Amino acid sequence: MQTNFSPAQLADPATAMSEAVIRKCVHCGFCTATCPTYVLLGDELDSPRGRIYLMKDMLENEREPTAEVVKHIDRCLSCLSCMTTCPSEVNYMHLVDHARAYIERRYRRPLAERFFRALLARVLPYQRRFRAALFLARLVRPAVPLLARSTALRPLAAMLTLAPLRAASARTVQNTSLLAPVTRHRGRVVLLQGCAEPVLQPQVRAATLRLLTRLGYEVVSAAGEGCCGALVHHLGREREALAAARRNVDAWHREIERGLEAILLTTSGCGTTIKNYGFMLRDEPAYAAKAARVSVLAKDISEFLELAGLPVPAIPSRITVAYHAACSLQHRQKISAAPQRLLQAAGFVVRVPAEAHLCCGSAGTYNILQPQIAGQLAQRKVAQIERLSAQLIVTGNVGCALQIGKHSKLPVVHTVELLDWATGGPLPPALRAIGSDSQPP
Repeated sequence: MQTNFSPAQLADPATAMSEAVIRKCVHCGFCTATCPTYVLLGDELDSPRGRIYLMKDMLENEREPTAEVVKHIDRCLSCLSCMTTCPSEVNYMHLVDHARAYIERRYRRPLAERFFRALLARVLPYQRRFRAALFLARLVRPAVPLLARSTALRPLAAMLTLAPLRAASARTVQNTSLLAPVTRHRGRVVLLQGCAEPVLQPQVRAATLRLLTRLGYEVVSAAGEGCCGALVHHLGREREALAAARRNVDAWHREIERGLEAILLTTSGCGTTIKNYGFMLRDEPAYAAKAARVSVLAKDISEFLELAGLPVPAIPSRITVAYHAACSLQHRQKISAAPQRLLQAAGFVVRVPAEAHLCCGSAGTYNILQPQIAGQLAQRKVAQIERLSAQLIVTGNVGCALQIGKHSKLPVVHTVELLDWATGGPLPPALRAIGSDSQPP
């Protein structure tokens, strides 16, 4: 795509990067077939190609973002299915991230939007605040039908609907700084403590700790670590996202200097952002090299476990599972087969739904800020999954688990919960309804 950025504009590294991305787009339109919003809405401006036109015009002419442009950029899930499809290798992720930061700086949103976006940024990345918010949500939940009638209050209704009916126990995982291996020592790893996942699904971290120590790994929690910054990053709050990245790089670099095999992630949305730290901090001399090292060491738990190897279960489970590939795992991190191979090796029958490339509608805070589109995508995803006649649904991302679980009656579990169970761990809580007949030893 031809561009006309001025030399002065290109002196800005972010603009120069976006210009290079835009120039790689050849208008082929392959992305339209795999873009969830284009598939649903049929609007060219709600396709990656259409959004690239909008972003090019806005950035090149340094226009003040209009409500129409912001609407179409906001509708993007950042699922990055377009990047999997694109034959020209257009890095749409970096372009849309720049556009969102540009919009955040230069566009004044309606009051209700500003309020809800600020609320999400100031609550979700902090475990204590998030836990308190969930308690309040359960009290206010009966008001959802009334709130949903107001366009301005729909995000609040969506938040309340997503809140679990019962709180997960904060004691599921002890907040220890170190867990020693129970077998021969194979290495030392950091496990991301996270923000939303420990509050919503603490059993995932518990299963991960059991499995890693069973395999012989020393598991460390890095002092000073916090939210990865993904939530604020996708809201266009660039300063907050970079601050989170620097804080974590500092925390993990101290552990790297003591010897570290990997930085392990059980939420694929976090993995996408952390693996991008090297790019995010590329222009900061004090952090560029350290951030690049962190990005290299960052591994999704399924990616790491396939390399580490799992013991073969004595008796196959014979349970049929529907595997949902989170977009952040399959499209950004390019990890699609590893979780399936691990589950099959552990004795599970794995089935993958049609349209596996399409997003479930979770996408960080998308299902809160764009609840109608997110709801349609979730219903479409669940319909495909339920055609598989599986006994349960498996995924590697907490957001997907909540989104799909809201629309399906099948139990939803994290990949690592099943792998832990198959290799000697306890029955995952979500599977108690299935019964114990197929339980591995």
